[in-house]
Amino acid sequence: MPIAIWCLLVAALLPMATIFPAKLNKSFDNANPRDPDYWRSGFRARARAAEANGFEAFPFFAVSVFVALGQGGDPVWIDKLAVLFILLRLIFIACYYTDRATPRSLSWAAGLFTVIALFTSPLWSV
Repeated sequence: MPIAIWCLLVAALLPMATIFPAKLNKSFDNANPRDPDYWRSGFRARARAAEANGFEAFPFFAVSVFVALGQGGDPVWIDKLAVLFILLRLIFIACYYTDRATPRSLSWAAGLFTVIALFTSPLWSV
């Protein structure tokens, strides 16, 4: 199975892993996990935003991997781009956690370009 398919699994699980550290606080109420007051500010708000962005980014990444593989893109490049996307998402999450807006935006943009490269990879592997 291509590495890119495993990257799909990682990308699907990443949003849930992203929010997990914010739930380790003693004041987290598992009976009311969506309490807006808990997620209002600070690290928890940033973790929640990173989680939401992960859910938003996943469909485009998944479709791009399937298009690239299904339309005859170079499997080696597809795997490399998929791994790059995951690494950029990890940088993005770290930047969100540490409240570093500019590097976060740069890693997001690089991730977007990676997904576009995946989607269009069958065009340049003729």
